[in-house]
Amino acid sequence: MRRSGSADALLANSSGAVAYVRLAESTPDLSAPVAVDRSFRIAVVHDWCPDFRGGERVLSRICKQFPNADVFTLFDFLPEEIKEQYFHDVHFTTSPLNSMPMIQRYYRHLFFLCPFLIEQFDVTGYDAVISSSAAFARGVITRPDQPHLCYVHSPVRYAWDEQFSYLEQGHLGFGPKGAIYRYLLHRLRAWDTRTAHGPDLMLANSTYVRSRIRHIYGRDSEVLHPPVALDEMQFSAEKDDYYISASFLAPYKRTDLVIRAFKEMPNRRLLVVGDGQQSKDLRMLAGPNIEFLGYLDRADYVRTVAGARAMVFAGCEDFGIALAEAQACGTPVIAFGRGGAADIVRAPGGPDLPTGVLFPRQTVEGIKEAVEAFETRIDRIRPQACRDNAQRFSEDRFDSSIADALARVQSGQIARA
Repeated sequence: MRRSGSADALLANSSGAVAYVRLAESTPDLSAPVAVDRSFRIAVVHDWCPDFRGGERVLSRICKQFPNADVFTLFDFLPEEIKEQYFHDVHFTTSPLNSMPMIQRYYRHLFFLCPFLIEQFDVTGYDAVISSSAAFARGVITRPDQPHLCYVHSPVRYAWDEQFSYLEQGHLGFGPKGAIYRYLLHRLRAWDTRTAHGPDLMLANSTYVRSRIRHIYGRDSEVLHPPVALDEMQFSAEKDDYYISASFLAPYKRTDLVIRAFKEMPNRRLLVVGDGQQSKDLRMLAGPNIEFLGYLDRADYVRTVAGARAMVFAGCEDFGIALAEAQACGTPVIAFGRGGAADIVRAPGGPDLPTGVLFPRQTVEGIKEAVEAFETRIDRIRPQACRDNAQRFSEDRFDSSIADALARVQSGQIARA
């Protein structure tokens, strides 16, 4: 709801009808505990579902918390077995473009249509809206009195401060094609700014994303880290001699820097897990000490991460669920120290037991120095400390926090920024 000193509280009666009652003119007691009404019909709006990665795991956890939830997403390419396991009995509504031939190949290039498409989802009949947004979902049109909670994976990366690296990686200069893309991104920024104050409450998935929200939109948010399925993560105190890099092989993940660094450290093994648009180019970069495993099923992936000496990551992630999962396996993390990694990894020199090493420079030399620093401290970075650290990201913690946030929005305890 849109909150002020006087607000309308949304209530659902036993027949499912919606009624409104006027709250007292006094300011709500923010210290009073509130409980979410799980009989509410919830519309969960998610940008798109190309695969079952970190954002989709958050989506599935939200749906599990709210059994009357329906999902609205622009594109849905999830396999049926994933749907059955993680979205049992959840109804998905997609955009009309989802059925276009070969849409999986080029849907990302239709970003300029996505603001229009997200606004065509009619969620106004639901009791509340939860948007799971890294780009467009937050802009769904809601009623003025409709509670709207937004979980922000990131402000749309390629429209704001990362625009220049995306354009460079796409070889889009100032020619005709580059000029068109730059203009479309300009239009996207205008829409993104206009819709930034729609949600009653924003939850940022990391401290880094919270700072981006404040810088870009000029509003505050609360940090709620994504959930890690700790029960799925196999703990191992015994480590093999290999390092691991695991991610979707896209340019912004900077797996190229990890491969170049290990190519210059031929005495250290690196296993690269994942697939993506850079797969062919990265294989051409590799030396004989680097092995590509491609996509692994969940059991093999967990087993491989659990046996690694350390996970190495050079990108600037909004959070980095793979890093938190590695910690849950008892595997130390060596990561670039900007972004979500700073929330996940407890670096040496802090008040807590160290669980990895953060490096300050996103370069080949920075990675090499970090690996050497890790080797000198390996006896002090213990698997059990990594596992204990990962408890901060449990599913139970996420469940209770997301339910509490929605309850506060429903009850009128949140004043829209």
